[in-house]
Amino acid sequence: MATSTSSDNAVPLRSDARTIGLIGLAHGSSHFFHLLLPPLFPWLIAEFGYSYVQLGAMVSLFFIVSGVGQMLAGFLVDRVGARPVLFFALGSFVLAGLIAASAQNYLMLLAAALFAGLGNAPFHPVDFTILNKRVSPKNIGHAFSVHGLSGNLGWAAAPVFMAGITSWTGSWRLACLSGATLAALILLIMLWQRRWLDDRAPELQEANPAAAGKPAQAAAAGSSFAFLALPAVWLCFAFFFFTTVGMSAVQSFASPAMQVLYGLPVAQTALVVTGFMLCSAVGTVGGGFLVARVQRLERTITVFLLLAGALLVTVGTGWLSGQLALVVASAAGFGYGLAGPSRDMLIKQAAPAGATGRVYGTVYSGLDLGFSVAAPVFGGLMDRGQPGMVFFGAGLALVLSVLAAGAVGTGIHKKRAQA
Repeated sequence: MATSTSSDNAVPLRSDARTIGLIGLAHGSSHFFHLLLPPLFPWLIAEFGYSYVQLGAMVSLFFIVSGVGQMLAGFLVDRVGARPVLFFALGSFVLAGLIAASAQNYLMLLAAALFAGLGNAPFHPVDFTILNKRVSPKNIGHAFSVHGLSGNLGWAAAPVFMAGITSWTGSWRLACLSGATLAALILLIMLWQRRWLDDRAPELQEANPAAAGKPAQAAAAGSSFAFLALPAVWLCFAFFFFTTVGMSAVQSFASPAMQVLYGLPVAQTALVVTGFMLCSAVGTVGGGFLVARVQRLERTITVFLLLAGALLVTVGTGWLSGQLALVVASAAGFGYGLAGPSRDMLIKQAAPAGATGRVYGTVYSGLDLGFSVAAPVFGGLMDRGQPGMVFFGAGLALVLSVLAAGAVGTGIHKKRAQA
């Protein structure tokens, strides 16, 4: 009897691990393609003479397409399943890399950005639909942790991969072709291991018909758009928007802001983004353990995001020494990462049955909007000679995100108490 129990426990663990690993690999590729073109900007300027405004428009196009597409992709995932949409997304990345590699003008580069954004759009509704339906409850927190960690690793790998190949070979086109090849290899892996990505498998239907992609009547309420009337959906959207604004401020402007505030050379201030993302990755791993042990997730989010915000505001005051400021700004990433898995679980709890893809698609489009809005706002602060406001603004954004998360958590707790 004991042997049977051990075997029964081992099977879900192996199955969960395969699904989590595959989704982590796919999610890492989506973050990688966020940065397909930006690391190549110096070479594109040298070859074509484009301005930073023109190059920045490529980034804006990517996130506009991704944001709008993400909301629409949620409906598609709920209708046809997550797995085929995942295959389409990876195919779009392959096409984006091939178009970029053969680009002869600005319109072709815009087309590459468009297809990269189209590929990026479905990932969050796809990823979380598959994870929520295939991974056992005891491992779901770790699944969210790996998901967040893989995204950070994708961001970290892209500049090294793209700029490294370009510097080594002297050809940015070869770097784009290599990116397309990487996406093609990942697509082949997903096709090979497609069994572990099936969110509509018969065994899932037997275990939980609503979770297997059959929209529940309560969720639909006669309309595929009924979920949009739920306040929790828009509070989660606001939460993602503000946390992304805070992170985008650090990713894009922390380095030049610290150059002005503390007089540090760019070789040192460039490390702040790397430090922030690495600390965030470590925090994300720890956050996966917290999810399984904490009942009121919004409290975890509140504590760690307020800590991150306080550290960023401290850096913005200019009171620290230069080296200490680098450490403190990097440490803020730890608090940001620790809150990540609790954030994803909070959305899972707020999503009505049968509307997983639609909810995640809508909520995560706040991420794309946050990236689109943050760049001109914080860039304008830098142009006005207010580098400290970059850190103050990031801290304020995290405080506002905490208010949204608290409202979501309170609503969930009240529903449980009434049940």
